[in-house]
Amino acid sequence: MTHIAIIGAGITGVTTAYALARRGYSVTVVDRQRYAAMETSFANGGQLSACNAEVWNKLSTVLHGIQWMMRRDAPLLMNPTPSWHKLSWMAEFMREIAHYRQNTVETVRLALKARTALFAMAEAEGIDFDLKTRGILHFYRDRASFEKAHAVNALLQEGGLERYAVTPEEIRAIEPTLAGTYAGGYFTPSDATGDIHKFTRGLAAACARKGVRFVHDANVETIAAGEGGYAIGWRQAGHLADRPAADAQVLRADAVVICAGCASRRFAAMLGDRVNVYPVKGYSITVNLLTPQAQKAAPEVSILDEAAKIVTSRLGDERLRVAGTAEFNGFNRDIRHDRVQPLIDWTREQFPLVDTDRVVAWSGLRPMLPNMLPKVGRGRRKGVFYNTGHGHLGWTLSGATAELVAEAVAAEHAPEAVGLDLAA
Repeated sequence: MTHIAIIGAGITGVTTAYALARRGYSVTVVDRQRYAAMETSFANGGQLSACNAEVWNKLSTVLHGIQWMMRRDAPLLMNPTPSWHKLSWMAEFMREIAHYRQNTVETVRLALKARTALFAMAEAEGIDFDLKTRGILHFYRDRASFEKAHAVNALLQEGGLERYAVTPEEIRAIEPTLAGTYAGGYFTPSDATGDIHKFTRGLAAACARKGVRFVHDANVETIAAGEGGYAIGWRQAGHLADRPAADAQVLRADAVVICAGCASRRFAAMLGDRVNVYPVKGYSITVNLLTPQAQKAAPEVSILDEAAKIVTSRLGDERLRVAGTAEFNGFNRDIRHDRVQPLIDWTREQFPLVDTDRVVAWSGLRPMLPNMLPKVGRGRRKGVFYNTGHGHLGWTLSGATAELVAEAVAAEHAPEAVGLDLAA
């Protein structure tokens, strides 16, 4: 049986493992964490949001980034310290402005396919992940922003999304708990929300039932082509690099799929590919709704505030996820109070009866490519594949990209081919 190794046990790695296992492959997933979904797939905004598929490659994004550089609480924050990685990424991002329209439409179409695939996985495997199919409400605070959004909505509709404008009165009817003042909004009834961590862990358990092997606490140090496949050198997490060679282990596979989030750039370089993923940090808070009053005061419909770049998702009866911000600061994972506080303040402003005395803060690194589209499919070498670089839409797109990369693997490697030994 053909053996496929997947690097990364986040949402893209686990959905890829599921897609390959269903096709009859022997699959091993390698991850540096002890469990699946412990990094960027741990506590994101919770939205399955085709309505948020607009790519960021616009001149206005660049101008906002410059204007906000001195604001520590800005929705988009750029660390001015230069690095070659950051500068090269920014240069490519600017070049992609010319493809803004086509990339946005393509992202919408991919998101719609992904949603269908993800719901099918959850139903087939009986995964409970606090799914709510109440839609996503996108609101604007001033008339100019609302009118400017008409052009974006036309692109989303061109991609096949059902989304329509709503008045301030209709906003109140859709989500009565909102306390702000709005000029108008857009509502996407088909979008949904849920807990990405619960979904990914549930799907990982389903993969294990299908025979997928998970190797956790494994720091991958090398990936090299060998006779008939690839050798993946890894060391148990926590072991020092200068320990004896006996500590190092090798996993052999016929092909490898890189689903390693922000680490994908490093692994791609080992395989002769350039995948210019940059880590864009985002924050979330999980508001624990411990009283009946707080539960009643929290929104059931998912919210997207265009001005603040903040989203919400209701996770069951007792949790509200509030997420946002984009921070270009390398691989820094620090949770900064001045970045978390705006999320708390926003929650108090929009939902004043929600208690914020039990808030859990989190930060994660979104793996973004300059064109805001994921890298899916073959690398330069035979047997190398990628499913990475999904940016802020990792969960939204993963159901479709997993199928795409599985199809690419199938085009090159039949499931019944003779595989290599799992260990050297």
